[in-house]
Amino acid sequence: MKGKGIYQVKGSEKKVKEYTLSVLTEDKAGLLNHITIIFNRRKMNIKSLNVSTTEVNGVSRFTIVVNSTKEKIIKILNHINKLIDVLGAFLYEENEIYFQEIALYKLSTKIFMKGDIVEKIIRKHGAKILEIEEEHTIIQKTGSKKETQNLYNDLDKFGGILEFARSGRVALSKKKRKTINFLKELEKTKSNKLNI
Repeated sequence: MKGKGIYQVKGSEKKVKEYTLSVLTEDKAGLLNHITIIFNRRKMNIKSLNVSTTEVNGVSRFTIVVNSTKEKIIKILNHINKLIDVLGAFLYEENEIYFQEIALYKLSTKIFMKGDIVEKIIRKHGAKILEIEEEHTIIQKTGSKKETQNLYNDLDKFGGILEFARSGRVALSKKKRKTINFLKELEKTKSNKLNI
């Protein structure tokens, strides 16, 4: 069973690419530290990390993005799966998930008010204006990292970006699987092991 099971490496999977890990855990203090230590010990940099609640009370979802070989990330995933409070860890490539990031851009209002070119760029990228203050204007864009970066590049041409922040990735599997059903299946598997 994937999730709490052991992932296997097939053939030669030594090419570095981007992977997303989705880790379902009990909502316990200190678990973030345990998970990041696993990456740290293997000298692997986490590109993006997001922790959020799920539709199941008391269950959290860690979404972790890394660049790695499949061989190396599977070893890490198997180690994460061994942690007591981890309910299941899943490995995805980009085409197997729906994902988004949110970016905030603080622009000089002076630059923003110079003609309508900046407003056209914002519309072109599907971004929205959150707030206009005397000194600065806040823009929000939701999309892929490439989309938020493209807006940054277009706005940066005017030299008016005062600050920029981008969130970690949030992602859901394209597979038809409900978290609650996975947890029920996991509980059933545990019960069967105890009855043996």
